[in-house]
Amino acid sequence: MAIRLGNSCMNCENLTEKKECKIHMVAVSNNYTCDHFTMKATLKDDRNCVTCSRFHETDCANPQAAAPGMLCTHWAPQNAMA
Repeated sequence: MAIRLGNSCMNCENLTEKKECKIHMVAVSNNYTCDHFTMKATLKDDRNCVTCSRFHETDCANPQAAAPGMLCTHWAPQNAMA
């Protein structure tokens, strides 16, 4: 069985902003993939305090050090899916 990095609908260029597949016309999530999968040209990998959901919040682990460009082990994406 092959292991593929990022081979899901969330990384496919056929995904719309409403998280619908342009090919199959259905709602999808990061658990889905298909044979029409086409990898997006670039993936966003901008992990730092500014992109953390805890930045300037009460649950920030390092409020005195948190700053743009910094990263800690408590980083959480701003657009995390529930």
